[in-house]
Amino acid sequence: MTGQSLEDLSGADFEDSVICINVGGFKKRLTSNTLSRFPDTRLARLLRCQSKESILELCDDYDDAEKEFYFDRNPALFPYVLNFYNTGRLHVMAELCIFSFSQEIEYWGINEFFIDSCCSNVYHCRKMEPVQEDWDDKSEEESTTSSFDEILEFYNDASKFDKQPLGSARRRIWLMLDNPGYSIASRIFSVLSILVVLGSIATMCMNSMADFMLADGEGQPLEDPRFEMVEHFGIGWFTLELVARFSVAPDLLRFFEHPLNLIDLMSILPFYLTLVINLVVESSPALANLGRVAQVLRLMRIFRILKLARHSTGLRSLGATLKNSYKEVGLLLLYLSVGVSFFSVMAYTIEKEENEGLATIPACWWWATVSMTTVGYGDVVPRTIAGKLTASACILAGILVVVLPITLIFNKFSHFYKRQKQLEIAMRSCDFDEGMKEVPSVNLRNYYAHKVKSLMASLSNMSRSSPSEHSLNESIH
Repeated sequence: MTGQSLEDLSGADFEDSVICINVGGFKKRLTSNTLSRFPDTRLARLLRCQSKESILELCDDYDDAEKEFYFDRNPALFPYVLNFYNTGRLHVMAELCIFSFSQEIEYWGINEFFIDSCCSNVYHCRKMEPVQEDWDDKSEEESTTSSFDEILEFYNDASKFDKQPLGSARRRIWLMLDNPGYSIASRIFSVLSILVVLGSIATMCMNSMADFMLADGEGQPLEDPRFEMVEHFGIGWFTLELVARFSVAPDLLRFFEHPLNLIDLMSILPFYLTLVINLVVESSPALANLGRVAQVLRLMRIFRILKLARHSTGLRSLGATLKNSYKEVGLLLLYLSVGVSFFSVMAYTIEKEENEGLATIPACWWWATVSMTTVGYGDVVPRTIAGKLTASACILAGILVVVLPITLIFNKFSHFYKRQKQLEIAMRSCDFDEGMKEVPSVNLRNYYAHKVKSLMASLSNMSRSSPSEHSLNESIH
């Protein structure tokens, strides 16, 4: 073929010329007329080759004696390519791997547009599923780890006690305080801690009710001594709990890097700051304005409700979901802000002359926000027919806007909840009585599959992002 291509043949010679194709041991003879119908495909480009070097750029080997072109490809997928040359359409069987099929037709230079209508919708839907899963993985890539990694981190912390004084006793106390379901003692401690938190919150709420308020001789409100005793007992318990956790922590320098430990600190810090401020005010009357700061700090006692997250899998999962769903939450806020801006201007334009409650755009923002979130206080309502129609559209749009991102957030919550339950089961099954002997059983197959899946998705995205004629197998080998 040197110096002359198959297309240089004329008339009947060109139509009758046959090339022999060998794909992984599967041999087939194809006429030049059949291949030339699709000139941009790999096999058709062979017809225009004028040297062995140009031939080897398109195939893996060439037998000059037998005039045979060899391709190191999957022979099971080549019949789909042959069917394309004969019919001009591609068909995709349900049992095929979509990624392999996509890479195969890309190698042969066949465009996806040739997939027949009977298979096109299913093909593109199946191809988009891994893309969606990969998008979810990327949204969690920087902030989440697998349960296996968390278990290893837990055992790494537990192993630090082996080199510390009284390590075995401190480790048992650490497990009792930080793992509510580890033993009977840890369950009892967890129940007591929950009761103290709920009692403290109930006392704060009852203290604000007029039925429980006391007054001094000048008519100034006083705190009920009974509530004050409960408050002091709660602060003592929370302080003891925080000091105990800090004293048995495996790594003191990283103790306050844990969010739950920061919550414990925030639950008692307002009380001690209030004591300091009151002492300063009493010693220096000129600093009486600091008393207002003390009142604000007292309101921060509501942070104690977050202490329940240490004893609730659902609350911890909710916190992890919100932390790792910033994209979805941002999307929800974006949708709401666009809808509120649009419908508030619409309501202002229609109702400004008929309704004093909607006479300004900021007032309409409040109305649109309440309507789009389907709260509907009813303090401001449109009066005209056009205003009511606008309100109806606002409510319907709000339902759609809220529902769309919620599905993604719910899926993440389910993922974190299951992972947290698996982690708790692994921690409760650990036994350190005889020292660190082995790591608890973990489904390494699932862990390995998750890592390989991420790698395959990354390689697939690389192959789709740049026009390449190499398959995934060639990239690996």
